[in-house]
Amino acid sequence: MKRNMLNYVIDIGMGISFLLVFFTGIIKLPKILTFIIVNKIRLPLLTITLIHDWSGVVMGILVFAHIMLHWNWIVTMTKKLIKKGEK
Repeated sequence: MKRNMLNYVIDIGMGISFLLVFFTGIIKLPKILTFIIVNKIRLPLLTITLIHDWSGVVMGILVFAHIMLHWNWIVTMTKKLIKKGEK
């Protein structure tokens, strides 16, 4: 797989996993549930928790892969910023 396509797949995966973590995290907050629309609807909290937890793990792995793919750029930019700060 070419590097650009790998970056694309990792970024899309991070975006999807972020959205899952974000929305399931909001759903898990008790005060938010009563504020939104869910008053008497029973949500499968165990399923929501599993989705939240596993999508968080996936997001962590993808963020790590993203950082590794961009490591040279991160090092180069850090060196430039440090040099700029020394002037």
